[in-house]
Parts: sequence; C-alpha cells; structure tokens
Amino acid sequence: MTQSERSTTPTEAVETPAPGARLTAREKRWILYDVGNSAFVLLSTAVTPIYASSLMPDDGDIVSAWGYAQTIASLVIALLMPLLGSIADVQGMKVRFFIGFFGTGAIACAAMALPLAWLPFLVVYILATIGLNGSLTFYDSMLVDTTTNERMDKVSSHGYGWGYIGSTIPFIGCIALIFGGPSLLGWSTEACTRASFVVTALWWVLFTIPLLTGYRQVHYRATRDRLGEAVRGTFRELGSTFGSIRRNKPLWMFMIAFFFYIDAVNTVISMSTSYGTQLGIDSTQLVVALLVTQFVAFPCAILYGRLAGRYGCKPMIVVAVVAYMCIVFFAAFFLRSATEFWILAILVGMFQGGIQALSRSYYGRLIPKSHANEYYGFYDIFGKTASIIGTFLVATTTTLSGSASLGVLSIALLLVAALVFLLLQKDPTRA
Repeated sequence: MTQSERSTTPTEAVETPAPGARLTAREKRWILYDVGNSAFVLLSTAVTPIYASSLMPDDGDIVSAWGYAQTIASLVIALLMPLLGSIADVQGMKVRFFIGFFGTGAIACAAMALPLAWLPFLVVYILATIGLNGSLTFYDSMLVDTTTNERMDKVSSHGYGWGYIGSTIPFIGCIALIFGGPSLLGWSTEACTRASFVVTALWWVLFTIPLLTGYRQVHYRATRDRLGEAVRGTFRELGSTFGSIRRNKPLWMFMIAFFFYIDAVNTVISMSTSYGTQLGIDSTQLVVALLVTQFVAFPCAILYGRLAGRYGCKPMIVVAVVAYMCIVFFAAFFLRSATEFWILAILVGMFQGGIQALSRSYYGRLIPKSHANEYYGFYDIFGKTASIIGTFLVATTTTLSGSASLGVLSIALLLVAALVFLLLQKDPTRA
C-alpha cells in the first residue's frame, strides 16, 4: 500500500495560530513535560554518577561502568521503540504507551533511593533510563499533534529551553539537601542523596499531569475499532515504513547524519560527570558547573529556535555540529581542572538544547503525521543505537588504553561523518 492508503485522517485539526503568535495552551502543556523529565536528566548527569562511584569498590572504574549502563539502556530502547511506536500510531494508544514508560521511569527513579549496593543501583538506574527514553519517543511524536509545521522549531526549542531552566528548581533543592542536610537534619550525605531521587520523581510526576489531562491524539493511522487489525499488521507496517524511508533520500541522509552527531551529544551529556570524576575534579565543582549549563542552555535553546526561523533549521544544526567538534577537542586536549570543566559546561550549554530541539522539529517536518510514532521509533533506532556506540566506544577505549582522554577524542570521528552527510543532504524544507 502507499502511504496515503495506509493513513487515517482524523476529523479534529491541530490549532493553527500564526507562526509568530504566542504559545497556545496545548503547546504549553506539551512543554511542561520537558520541565518534569529534565529534572531526572540533570540529576542523572550531575549527581547519580558521583553517588554510584561512592558505592563502588576502590578499584572500580566508574567511567566504564557508567558507559556500559548507558549502553544497555539505549539498546533496549532501540529494539523496542519501532515495534511499539507502530502500535502507538493507532488512535488512543500513544498516550497509553507514554504513561507506561513514564510511570516505569518515575517509579524506578524513586526506587533509586533504596539502600542498594552499586550493581543493583545501576540496574534500577537502567530501568529508570529506559522509562525516561521510552516516554520521550512518544512525547516527541506528540509534537505533531500539538502544533503546526511552521511552529515546530519554536515549540520544540521552548520545550528544551524551559526544561533546562525548570529542572534547576528541584536540582538546587536536592543539592541544598545533599550539602546542608547532614548538619540541619542529622542525616548522612548518602541518605540525603537518596532522598533527592524521591524529590526528583515527585517533580517529574507533577509536571506530567498537565500533558496527560490535555493531550489529544490528532494524527493516527487506524481507529480504536481496528486495533486488532493494526497490531497484526505491525510488522508489515514497519517494513513499509522502512521502505518509505529508504526511498526518501533527504530523510535517510538526515537520519544517518543524526545517527552520528546525536551520538556525540548524548555521550558528552551522559559521560561528562564520570569523566570529570575520573580526572579528580571535586564533585562540588562538577555539580555547580553542570548547573550553570542549565542556565546557559535556557536562552540559547530558545534563541536557536528563533535563528532557525530566520536562517533555516538545517543550517543551524550544521553550526551546532561544528561547535561540538570544537567541544570534543577541547575536552580531550585541554580539560584537566575545574576551570576547564566550567568552560566545557558553558560551551555545551550553548549548543546542547539547540541541536536536540531542532533535530526533533526538523524530523517532524519531514515525516507523515499519521505515522509519527512509527517514524519516531526509527528515529530512536538511530538515536539510541548511536548512543550505544558512543558510550561503548568511550568505555572500551578508556579500558584498553587507560586514558579517558582518548575515549573522548574518538567522538570527533563521528561528528566528521555527520557533517559530511548533512552537507550532502538536500533540504526539502527550503525548496
């Protein structure tokens, strides 16, 4: 069947405000989930690796262990999302899958507060990460139900921007608890750290409620009464979608480029604190520097959305890829102290939100809306498989060479490959 024959056109239309108009209520509710889940992302980046390192034996290697934990979580998501994403394109199913993964992530986040040894703790963390990343697949595909093509860059950028700044509120509270709790409450630092996981889980739940109460799936490929037929045809749908992607040269070239550059972005995010810990940088300096990243990322992500409206989405992605190449070289050759880590954190904050937000919205403009979840499932194959390679590459290179700097440097090769495909791709949105 052709794409149009397989599509179901709903009777309800997405709100169509002017591209420059203020955010609608529906768009704001969608953005709030970024505020909620980003609290877990920030805690996982800044605090969780340090806490996990404190649980490990003296001869443990936190960079390798953390890299393998991220790899396992990414692999599970890469394998699950295309199949579940196809089923979720049935009317009403998207929000159900979203709730399932979000609930798993929030519960596992709270469960990280249990007094666990380092290996069980990493297992629970992996479950929380799977829940987070699984929910984000369905959340990203909700963007096509939330706004129009012309506003996607703006809304996606606001999501990342407000996510960065909003996540600092519970994070600052958690840091205050970790550092002030022992003297004020008489708790140990370890107990205060565990309590921060509960605080983060509650924040995540609180800012998910508006999305759950106001979301409506506008685009879908089959109605509820055809659920059984749609599920049975899932593998056929996946094959057809893969064929459609393969025939769409601009789309698959972008996906390959995305595969390479998002590897660098995710690896830098997930491994930065463990890398700094390995270099012997004080944990307080690491945490505060990453907090600064959030404040820098807030205006920069929103600015990126505005610049995309003026210069185009793809050119701004190219700029971010080049910037990340500079960041990786800086981390490999110059990062040795807390001062350099602060510089790294600021540089990452300037481009991290922009490249993530524009990748999400650019992809959303290239795909058929009625199969958004199915296509975002393939988007996750490329994004999460890249994360598997990146973290595994860093972990393995560090283990074999004994140098974390060499592991970081290997990321530059992936960025070069991404830049080549981006420059060769013809941008259909600028035709």
